[in-house]
Amino acid sequence: MVIGLIPARFASTRLPGKPLVDLGGMSMIQRVVAQARQANLTRVVVATDDERIRQHVQDFGGEAVLTRPDHPSGTDRLWEAFQQLGSPTGVRCIVNIQGDEPFIHPAQINALVDLFADEATAPGIATLVKPVVSEEELFSPHLPKVVLDQQNHALYFSRHPLPYQRGRAPAEWLAHHRYLRHLGLYAYQPAVLEQLTRLPVSALEAAESLEQLRWLEAGFRIRCAETGLDAFGIDTPEDVAKARARLGV
Repeated sequence: MVIGLIPARFASTRLPGKPLVDLGGMSMIQRVVAQARQANLTRVVVATDDERIRQHVQDFGGEAVLTRPDHPSGTDRLWEAFQQLGSPTGVRCIVNIQGDEPFIHPAQINALVDLFADEATAPGIATLVKPVVSEEELFSPHLPKVVLDQQNHALYFSRHPLPYQRGRAPAEWLAHHRYLRHLGLYAYQPAVLEQLTRLPVSALEAAESLEQLRWLEAGFRIRCAETGLDAFGIDTPEDVAKARARLGV
């Protein structure tokens, strides 16, 4: 069994009520659910902190659970949602699907799910990476970068380009090294997810504002799967306009 959980908060500093924003006749959260249902998932559930979102999801035929509003991270919300589902046994992995990515491709979800096919080699945590293709991507602090070891485990995540290239101008970096960007899609074994919720904020996490650094500092390994497909998250009204243009509406 593979469960896809979609955290969806109503509160947003830049775009309040973001999951309910209309995108061509469908809400953003409905589009995320529709995309997730095309992946190799046994069950797709929205984990929200707001009754309006829960009711909306149920109205379009989706499944949703109402979680506490005061979770410090999406990871904590995920674990509560899993418990509300009864902590079912036989779950190979729980996939954390971002609720603000209405164009997420089922193949991206499947790339992570496939890593858990063999119980003997399944990672505790997995995430997605994508090659950096532009200088704008490389130097954007909003698009975290990642470096991997030879077994595709993450060594470090940073908002700064990694590695630094000594002796070369930054404009030349992309031509001399294959950089990878992190996409915020995760999958976890249930027992590992529970352990992650017990970890305190770490020094590296506080410095970079990247929760996955807390896990690395605590000694957890994160396996990375590569995709050539991009991600398109919605955080601002400008992003909504771009999404509607992409849909032709």
